[in-house]
Amino acid sequence: MRRATFRDQTVDYAAVGASQAADLLQYPPENSIPAVQRWRIGSGEERFRSASDTLLSWTVLTGAGLEVTDVRPSAGPSYTGVSFDGEGHPVAPARHDEDQRFTPDGIAYVSAGATAHVHGRARGKKANGDYRVIFVAEEPRRTAYALGTVDATIVSGEVLFSVDWRDDDEVWFEVRAFDIPVAWSYRAWRGRVRRRRRLLNTAYLRAISPLFA
Repeated sequence: MRRATFRDQTVDYAAVGASQAADLLQYPPENSIPAVQRWRIGSGEERFRSASDTLLSWTVLTGAGLEVTDVRPSAGPSYTGVSFDGEGHPVAPARHDEDQRFTPDGIAYVSAGATAHVHGRARGKKANGDYRVIFVAEEPRRTAYALGTVDATIVSGEVLFSVDWRDDDEVWFEVRAFDIPVAWSYRAWRGRVRRRRRLLNTAYLRAISPLFA
């Protein structure tokens, strides 16, 4: 059952920001199942800009079949999110917005510290939980953000979405995640966690790739 006070809570797992770790697959957070998948989704600046907007407008989730509701920016101006470099050292956020951006439907764009409720089905797999945006990065050739569970009902953990415009002009989409089973059926059969993640990631790819437009 969803808690009405979840916005005052921290995330419900310990390894905040671990989805960014270069060795996530080798050394995942305790009791978690890691996953890293990446796909080439085009080339050029226009493709990068379009995919970045798909990320930050929540369309990578809604286009996958999920519903994002009750989006609220961070209540405190001091919250900047958590981000780390390749060696695990914290780094400052890449961008500060003075004015909050909104989708045509009036939903606030992704911002560090924001909270949202995500529910529905993507590729037949159910999602239902409250999330906090761990960090947002908007750089000249990379856009990324991570979501962490606040009050998980199926799996706890973190998922990171990123779009990279590489030096060879190719644009790549990557999903990095670690899932800790919460629901009894997933704790009993951990293979279901892996299958769920694969199907969700495929749905996210379909939402962002022009091949499926």
